Amino acid sequence: MPEEKPRLARLTAIITQLQSKNVVTAREISEKHGVSIRTIYRDIRTLEKSGIPIVTEEGKGYSIMEGYKLPPIMFTEQEANALITAEQIISNNRDQSLADQYKSAIEKIKSVLKHTQKDKAELLGERLQVRTNNETKKTSDYLIQLQSAITNFQIIELHYLSLQHKSSQRTIEPFALIHTQENWILLAFCRLRNDFRAFRLDCIQKMTIQNDHFEPHTISLQDFFDKKSKEW
Repeated sequence: MPEEKPRLARLTAIITQLQSKNVVTAREISEKHGVSIRTIYRDIRTLEKSGIPIVTEEGKGYSIMEGYKLPPIMFTEQEANALITAEQIISNNRDQSLADQYKSAIEKIKSVLKHTQKDKAELLGERLQVRTNNETKKTSDYLIQLQSAITNFQIIELHYLSLQHKSSQRTIEPFALIHTQENWILLAFCRLRNDFRAFRLDCIQKMTIQNDHFEPHTISLQDFFDKKSKEW
């Protein structure tokens, strides 16, 4: 269990945690901060009395009222360093869309850093080098679109060229994304094969996201791996 934080630091961290998800359970909060659920109940009441509009959803958890704005989050030096490190790793990945969108996001994050943190972040960025994908080669530009298609349950039409140079056109229901050996892999239900298949993003020749939606698959990603391990 994590070390218990001073109460003021914990209350601030709870606000951040509530902003990070639509609904957060008391158990999730207690496990993160190393305190009892009873303590979290007291913390939530304290935050409510201080004017934070926390919504309690019976049987689900807590959320902050939609539309409520809090001051910009302050990052610790270690958190800022982690973000700069992630910037180096992501900019070196093989998907152009991820590199572009993270660059845009990190600029917004840097804008809320304190002046001393900005100087240190700039220095750290100059002193870090990630030596994977040494040629900084970009082999796909689909990752961000696919992430949206997964969360919105949108059907995709693919023109795909396999590593064996076999061309095919597929109608798929995107399920999950995996990064392995510097390549991004899309797991999807293929309507042509009537089963789940893996598609390398660097083998996608053309992709069209349809306005049509599919029924969400009920299995989790871990369920998928467990099922496949039995088949293998």
